[in-house]
Amino acid sequence: MFQSVAVLGATGSIGTSTLEVIRLHRDRFQVLALSGWHQAEALGRLAQEFRPKTIVVAPGLAKTVRRVAGLTEGETVVLEGADGLVQIASSEQIDTVVTGVVGAAGLASTYAAVCAGKRVLVANKEPLVMMGPLLIRKANETGAQILPTDSEHNAVFQCLPEASQQQILGGGKLNSTPGLGRQIVGITLTASGGPFLRTPASELGRVTVKQAVKHPNWKMGSKISIDSATLMNKGLELIEACALFNLPESQVDVVVHPQSVVHSLVEFQDGSMLAQMGSADMRIPIAYSLSYPERIVSGAKPLRLTEIARLDFDRPDIGRFPCLRLAREAARTGGNAPAILNAANEIAVQAFQDKILGFMNIPELIERVLEACPYESITDINQVLSVDLMARRVAREILQAKSWPKTVSGN
Repeated sequence: MFQSVAVLGATGSIGTSTLEVIRLHRDRFQVLALSGWHQAEALGRLAQEFRPKTIVVAPGLAKTVRRVAGLTEGETVVLEGADGLVQIASSEQIDTVVTGVVGAAGLASTYAAVCAGKRVLVANKEPLVMMGPLLIRKANETGAQILPTDSEHNAVFQCLPEASQQQILGGGKLNSTPGLGRQIVGITLTASGGPFLRTPASELGRVTVKQAVKHPNWKMGSKISIDSATLMNKGLELIEACALFNLPESQVDVVVHPQSVVHSLVEFQDGSMLAQMGSADMRIPIAYSLSYPERIVSGAKPLRLTEIARLDFDRPDIGRFPCLRLAREAARTGGNAPAILNAANEIAVQAFQDKILGFMNIPELIERVLEACPYESITDINQVLSVDLMARRVAREILQAKSWPKTVSGN
């Protein structure tokens, strides 16, 4: 029996990896919907291959998609605008929604998929960061299954006992008491350390965009690569983990692991620690999430321990990379603090890419926004969206009010 799939963000790194897995299993999965926003030609080529029922693209680009894909009228519906993402995410024809839209732009469609009771493969961080507890609560109401697909959270999920996995998948059974049960002491997320792991603090102020997006292990988009360079990526994952696994931030540890072989660990009360290992390839967690509780071929290169030879672990340097500290504080505060953090980070990263802001000023701007915005509890998605807009406005005002060190020009 086919599993009908919608891939949101099909032209990005998550979408590309998802479709590579699906190509290996056309007898199991049928792509019924794709979105690609501004990448109209790339989306058109994917549409030509998969012939989905529905495509969503940015306003004004439908004709380009149709031309490249050679679509005839009535063969495929091509929608323009963000409302189209919500429409396909909640479509009755769709069983599984893969959320790979980067940034807060993916919030509404992820929420729509959960409200519609879908099997939701959450590969974008922002929805769980901005309103994780609300998403989990809604999934328990609708029967939606939220499968952690980000590599670290998927690794934690793989290491958990089946009973804990089923608890996370919901169905109205999520415990109100924090934690995964007495047998689990905590979890550890691993961080590669990014491209500046060994860079002296005195040189970080001169980091260029070109250097920041060059991740040593993972092939990712520019925004997430910069987040990895500042360690904000790991901070956002920490907030995600608290929501997904119903844990306080004190039970979520972070260690630097440059090889990116061990993706996360789970510690048990008897002293045991289970780790999930694998190549630095997103096709592994995607294949596991698509096929859970089974396992299927992902297409990833097998891990050869003798070729790795060694595994290193170290504590993250919060002094050089304060974004991780800011994220942990936001997780501890809760409420709208994670949404404020996320919005401020998106503005700061874009300002760095636009060469308005220096690399080391990214955490400075984020901290100033966190100090300027009032904290409150979160009750619904409209409130989250309002908080997001407020934090972005405050971030832009702070950016304009001060002369900031610029990114090194020409790179």
